[in-house]
Amino acid sequence: MRLSHAATEIADIDAELSDYRRNLDADPARQAWVEERRSRLKALCKSYGATVEDVLQWRAEAEARVNAVDGGSQRVEALAGREELLAEQAREAADVLSQCRRDAAVTMAGRVEAELHDLAMPQARIHAEVSTDVADLHPHGADDVRIVLAPHPGADPRPIGKGASGGELSRLALAFEVALADNAPTPTMIFDEVDAGVGGAVAVEVGRRLARLAASTQVVVVTHLPQVAAFADHHLVVEKGSNGAVTAASVRGVDGDERVAELVRMLSGLEGSSTGAAHAQELLEVAKREREDGAPRGVAAPT
Repeated sequence: MRLSHAATEIADIDAELSDYRRNLDADPARQAWVEERRSRLKALCKSYGATVEDVLQWRAEAEARVNAVDGGSQRVEALAGREELLAEQAREAADVLSQCRRDAAVTMAGRVEAELHDLAMPQARIHAEVSTDVADLHPHGADDVRIVLAPHPGADPRPIGKGASGGELSRLALAFEVALADNAPTPTMIFDEVDAGVGGAVAVEVGRRLARLAASTQVVVVTHLPQVAAFADHHLVVEKGSNGAVTAASVRGVDGDERVAELVRMLSGLEGSSTGAAHAQELLEVAKREREDGAPRGVAAPT
């Protein structure tokens, strides 16, 4: 009985499906179009976004970029005009800077020469060559600056890096620092054996210049010359010590008789020399008088 009812139900369903199929408006061309559309959307999502919404967003942004450069030739012309205007302004600024450099070079050379004359180079001549090429602009203008030195009459001016001896370079460095100290103040200056290659009267002049420089800035000097160390307001001695296992450096200040003894050691390497002590005391007295006359402010001289 149940099977009979089920068979009847199946027959009714089959009849309804047959009617639906006969009335269905099937269009093979439409189906092919839909399949192709799905394939193209899938390809777009693969290239431009995970979803159709992402693809549409990409399209909107691309369209905005295209619109921004629309009329490209006019924009290129405007940019080219702007470039030429800025280039002309840069050339004008470079010309002004070049003239300022030439004027400053004359002043600087005069000051440095005056310092060199007092540092036992009485006939030295120094010159700053400013070569200008406005066609070759760089971040610092259009100039190529070269400082040349003729240390004595008859010598050809040569770049200081090639034509100066070690002692002359030391004096040049100090002369530049003293000459430029007022225009370029620095809180602290450190000179590491600026007196290398000099001695005697020149070393005394180096000490005087360092003391003068200390009038406007703090100066720390590493030196082995007693003529320089004598001009220091504070004399520090660097020593090495060892306990047999570890070697360490220490720094201690010296003053009074201990400073005189240290200067004697620097002068002759002898300890307890009465002649050396008299010389050291004389150096200290000369340096003290000159510091008081010039009222310099503290030169530290480690040795």
